[in-house]
Amino acid sequence: MKLAIVGGGVGGLMSALFLTKQGFDVTIFEKEDKLGGRLTFVERDGFRIDEGPTIVLLPEMFKKLLEEAGVEKERYQLLLCDPLYTIRFPDGKVYTKYPDFERQLEEVEKVFPGEQDGFRRFMKEGKERFDIGAPAFLEHSFVNKADFWTPGNIKKLMKLKPQQSVKKLMSNYFKDERLQLAYTLQALYIGGDPFNAPAIYSLVPFSEHEHGVHYLKGGYGSLIPLLEEELRSRPNVAIHTGTPVKSLVIEEGAAKGIETEAGFQPFDGVIYNGDFPSIASVLPGVKKKEFIPSSGCVLLYFGLDKVYEDVNVHQFFIGSSYSGHMDSVFSKKKLPEDPAFYTFHPSKIDASLAPEGKGVLYVLIPVPAGSDVDWASETAWIDEVVDRAEQLAFPGLRDAVEWMEVRTPSEAEAFGLFKGGSFGIGPTLFQSGVFRPQVKPFKTRGLFAVGASVHPGGGIPIVMQGAKLLAEEVELEFNSGRSGS
Repeated sequence: MKLAIVGGGVGGLMSALFLTKQGFDVTIFEKEDKLGGRLTFVERDGFRIDEGPTIVLLPEMFKKLLEEAGVEKERYQLLLCDPLYTIRFPDGKVYTKYPDFERQLEEVEKVFPGEQDGFRRFMKEGKERFDIGAPAFLEHSFVNKADFWTPGNIKKLMKLKPQQSVKKLMSNYFKDERLQLAYTLQALYIGGDPFNAPAIYSLVPFSEHEHGVHYLKGGYGSLIPLLEEELRSRPNVAIHTGTPVKSLVIEEGAAKGIETEAGFQPFDGVIYNGDFPSIASVLPGVKKKEFIPSSGCVLLYFGLDKVYEDVNVHQFFIGSSYSGHMDSVFSKKKLPEDPAFYTFHPSKIDASLAPEGKGVLYVLIPVPAGSDVDWASETAWIDEVVDRAEQLAFPGLRDAVEWMEVRTPSEAEAFGLFKGGSFGIGPTLFQSGVFRPQVKPFKTRGLFAVGASVHPGGGIPIVMQGAKLLAEEVELEFNSGRSGS
């Protein structure tokens, strides 16, 4: 049984690993000259920094999925970030998150006196929600919608309070708006609006404390060579880079293969690993659906002549109006004033990323996707963010910069990300769970999809979980006699 995978992002590579273990022959077609999608590096003058994802969450899921795919944990190293990260508020208050409960309680007492009971309840009820939500919704696909709308599932769903926003849920635990913000901003990890994303995404800030925030030694992008090495060691895999797919060939309700510059190539099944809304560009006749994109990002990458030893690897800097920033990003679709931003300085714990004594820095600013912002003319706006980073946490930053690169939603859209959003389609209520595109998105036999815009959603471990769900669905369809209807 021969399968084509269109796209060599982490979803496509993990799908290939699972499927080849099941005995399928797999051929990967990647339009770029290298595999990995956005999980790659910006490299220059002996420096290397992650281009896209930086925060490793759900480490046990991450390790378990890799092991099931055939990548042993001895082949990579996860480092716990301790502290997890720092949040700096505009009034000068600084809140630090830790991986253990007692230290976090002490921090809450020190920075936000009187909020300890709320934090205790948040962790207790967060565990209850996580124990319900992870197995019920992350570990199952909903190709058959009836699998979702069962009485048992509805009961579980109600306990996750989907009718509330993350922000509203956090107001049940914390009185101080700044502390509420500290446990809602994580919706941005997957490009969601913290003020409107459904409360199920509160599992993310809970998981940070419960499971830790980790760093993959060598950078998150070092996962891709590991997956590629494992794939190339298997006899039933072929990989073609620099090979765009022009169309998916469907005949009589079944996938028959793909079309490239070289012509038609027949396959028994096709897996689409591009950003899902763009499937319409390669699938003739598909009804184009309207999706809401995730937030976009302006990303700044720096090579520095020093390492800042006295800052945390991950830091968040809140602007003068966080609600105003989010309104600009998700509603007004305009450039935010005095924006919040995130910094990643992995050189503090990983000397392999730069020449000796030097370091790398990454700055992320949430911005609107699908907007008319002329990014080329916004150098002054970017300079203001760099100035704030220097003033608040990185003294002498401008003098330390050896080089700087900027990526905007314009580059992201040109790369193939939906409307320049950095995280797939947005995690709104009606683009989550059963409402999100599934690993078998249409009734077409032999046609499947995987990636951040497909259930269970964005974030590297979650996309990896989606690859496992896809492999299960492929097995079910081809080896269990299930029809495409």
